[in-house]
Amino acid sequence: MKKILVVGSINMDIVSNVTEFPLPGETIPSKETSFFPGGKGANQAVAAARAGASCSMIGAVGEDPFAETLVAALHNDGIATDQVLRKNGSSGFAIITVNEAGENHIVLSEGANGKLTAEDAAASAGDWSNVYAVLLQNEIAWETTEAVIAGASAGGTRVLYNPAPAKAIPDAVFPLLDTLILNETEAAVITGLAVKDAESAQAAAEWALAKGTDSVIITLGEKGCFYKNAQGDTAAVPAYKVKPVDTTAAGDTFLGAYAAASAAGLPIEQALSFASAAAALAVTKAGAQSSIPNKTEIEAFLQNESAK
Repeated sequence: MKKILVVGSINMDIVSNVTEFPLPGETIPSKETSFFPGGKGANQAVAAARAGASCSMIGAVGEDPFAETLVAALHNDGIATDQVLRKNGSSGFAIITVNEAGENHIVLSEGANGKLTAEDAAASAGDWSNVYAVLLQNEIAWETTEAVIAGASAGGTRVLYNPAPAKAIPDAVFPLLDTLILNETEAAVITGLAVKDAESAQAAAEWALAKGTDSVIITLGEKGCFYKNAQGDTAAVPAYKVKPVDTTAAGDTFLGAYAAASAAGLPIEQALSFASAAAALAVTKAGAQSSIPNKTEIEAFLQNESAK
């Protein structure tokens, strides 16, 4: 079976729960502090692996105590980590403060993620012929991401790209993408169009398709997701109703699960439903990778939903 390759960020999320955010200069107590392996790249790799895909990770960690924990977390999910490189300095980490209303403040330090070069990624990727798809985000250097997109496309490998955190995409990159995955905020930044429902999602998708991308998925939170490809095929899948606890990694879970379902040969609507179910389950638990469901849980959830 061909593998899923993820090239991207690996972070430690340090989450502190407080009653209210501190004022400037104020010291307040934390109710609880937790450490969660995260980073959009690592989250997507974990999601793909737990959803049943054979998965490898290209990324970088530092020389701090977090490094072993972060690599072990990937390895424990069966992800090949031999191409996770060690760089001088610290691993990437996020300091996240969450108040009682569920709002958060996040300070992100890219650490070793910012030191993963295009040359590193090219050497680590090697032969593209055994890679079903490469998954990419925006938490490593753009030059590295762009080089991987070009290499994978030239090698005949599908490129699934979620430009998060959102920023503009050069016109030359669109034709190299097999699937562009956007939420409402990302779609607005990239296309310049306000996206709030299926109709506006279709307009944004058509904008990206006109740039040369082969297919577009726009996720709309509780309104589900919309798909359209260059051949004119469309699909709209409703969201599953759950009680959210923490939305961290929901988008990463969707992408990883979708890639795994596609690699397994599921038709587009089934793949989207599988990914939507995975994301729905992820928001019912706290943390990033700690919230990502496995294939058995996703299938049981779907079976239960179909029985309603």
